[in-house]
Amino acid sequence: MPVNALPASRARLAAVLRATKDVLSIDSTAKTLDLDRPKAAKLLSRWRAQGWLRRIGRGLYVPVPLDLSSSEQIVDDPWVLVPTLFGECYIGGWTAAHHWDLTEQLFNETLVFTTRRITTKRVSAQGIGFLVHHVAQKRLFGLKSIWRGTRRVSVSDPARTLIDMLATPETGGGIDHVADCLAAHARAPTFARDQLVRYAEQLGNGAVFKRLGFLAETRLLDEELADACRSHLTKGYAQLDPAMPSSRLHTAWRLWVPERWRKAAP
Repeated sequence: MPVNALPASRARLAAVLRATKDVLSIDSTAKTLDLDRPKAAKLLSRWRAQGWLRRIGRGLYVPVPLDLSSSEQIVDDPWVLVPTLFGECYIGGWTAAHHWDLTEQLFNETLVFTTRRITTKRVSAQGIGFLVHHVAQKRLFGLKSIWRGTRRVSVSDPARTLIDMLATPETGGGIDHVADCLAAHARAPTFARDQLVRYAEQLGNGAVFKRLGFLAETRLLDEELADACRSHLTKGYAQLDPAMPSSRLHTAWRLWVPERWRKAAP
């Protein structure tokens, strides 16, 4: 290898890093260095072999700091990987709940909703676990755009976070944790019943009104919210949490609830 080859290669890598910051892709490398995609892919693969980059996904790489070159995980903030890994998406569920101080509980996986078709719900990149759920593009509402380092990331706002967790309790760590998050939101000065109801209408999931109304009546003791949900009740029955055996029918809310919630059932 010529004496100047290594510094020249480093200079090219530095140029790409200045342009792309956290995550390098084939397209960004090709654009920055004015290369075609095959040459850019080979260059990224070479930098990876030299130990300067680590692959985090198909055609995606992150720089390896010299002092962490032997470490399994080199990304401090999982959020910076989300836009590149999952495209049109947002962070939600328990991850957003923690971000908005609805819970102090930490989960091992970062929860992401993406418009991309997914073939597996669990994704690992750079030693970081992601739990991925599909969301239709028309349901991309109630989101906030925030900066994490040099990356702009979408995250569901508190009300949308709760509506998602009520629609799919597993994204909130189960209905008990979802109920705790809802109670925390109800105590916050930013709590707005009409926003919860409006988001539930937009989502168009009848089970959300059943679960929200039931929790509003039995846990929050919020008759105003319960009445708003009652006016949106749909036919049919739902489970308070599909992951839990439910043997008691709460007829008023058309909701099957677990045995240990029997005090709330008529």
